[in-house]
Amino acid sequence: MNYQFNRIAVKIGSNVLARKDGTLDVTRMSALVDQVAELHKNGVEIVLISSGAVASGRSELKQTHKLDSVEQRQLFSAVGQAKLINRYYELFREHGIAVGQVLTTKESFGTRRHYLNQRSCMRVMLENGVIPIVNENDTISVTELMFTDNDELSGLVASMLDMQALIILSNIDGIYNGSLSDPNAEVIRIVEHGKDLSDYIRTEKSGFGRGGMLTKTTIARKVADEGITVIIANGKKDNILVNLMQSPETTVCTRFVPSEEEVSSVKKWIAHSEGFAKGELRLNHKAVDAVRGDKAVSILPVGVTDVVGEFEKDDIVRIMDEDGTLIGVGRAGVDSDEARRMLGRHGQKPLVHYDYLYLE
Repeated sequence: MNYQFNRIAVKIGSNVLARKDGTLDVTRMSALVDQVAELHKNGVEIVLISSGAVASGRSELKQTHKLDSVEQRQLFSAVGQAKLINRYYELFREHGIAVGQVLTTKESFGTRRHYLNQRSCMRVMLENGVIPIVNENDTISVTELMFTDNDELSGLVASMLDMQALIILSNIDGIYNGSLSDPNAEVIRIVEHGKDLSDYIRTEKSGFGRGGMLTKTTIARKVADEGITVIIANGKKDNILVNLMQSPETTVCTRFVPSEEEVSSVKKWIAHSEGFAKGELRLNHKAVDAVRGDKAVSILPVGVTDVVGEFEKDDIVRIMDEDGTLIGVGRAGVDSDEARRMLGRHGQKPLVHYDYLYLE
């Protein structure tokens, strides 16, 4: 069987797996597993990033007293994740396919060592024919340390494993060029580099998920910039995954065209690391112009006006202009104390080398 990709990450959203009452839609889940199994048996490497634990747990429990949002999330996910992975295990076992659970947190991507440990774990699983099923560990995540939603996590995983495509399954067909209530609105089929979608993106969130189309679009652009095709499609449509792989031109979806430029493994990690930054480097206008130019330029102390926060060597830092606007992230070559001593001086080593710098 010929498919357009042979290494894919598939994100299944809460709104795909949960019914309106919050119970798990086992029929839909089973249909998606059948499709993944078909692709897997035909040689496609697949990682699943699956939401649904909180929605699944919500349907199992009757609360006896009031809980705050974090406690509620922890409780529902603890019960729901066991139910969710058990269901996946049983459904894939019917196809003779082994699956493995990978629960992670935002902090687990914060250092290069933890990042590589996770990558190694999932690579070993794929090499041995096991399908990793990844989800955020909501039982120990608290609000400020949570991913925006599993769209953000799926982007990290697709990038980390150097997948050819990330398929984000939602409960709509893609990004529309108008309101969903407008009968004339149509799905934007192709998103080229630089295409402005701000007029079309809805900012509200819906159903059981934490994120909306704005998050999906932001992640899609970043992942596509790293050379990975991103597809947003309707996970409730029959045979959607197989159709996307076999007949992409005739299957309704939104496809983000990938960049042809090669991006190193380290830069891919750094590109998704803004949320783990420990401090900031403020650049003057001349330095900003230099790093944004056509030539690769490191961040030198002479162009830095301020060092904000405390960080160690190799920590991720935000790169800001003098107005406080984020222009990129990078891995610090020195700690914050040494950076302050070097501030504004000529002839010093880079505070961030261009090999470890990602510009927004």
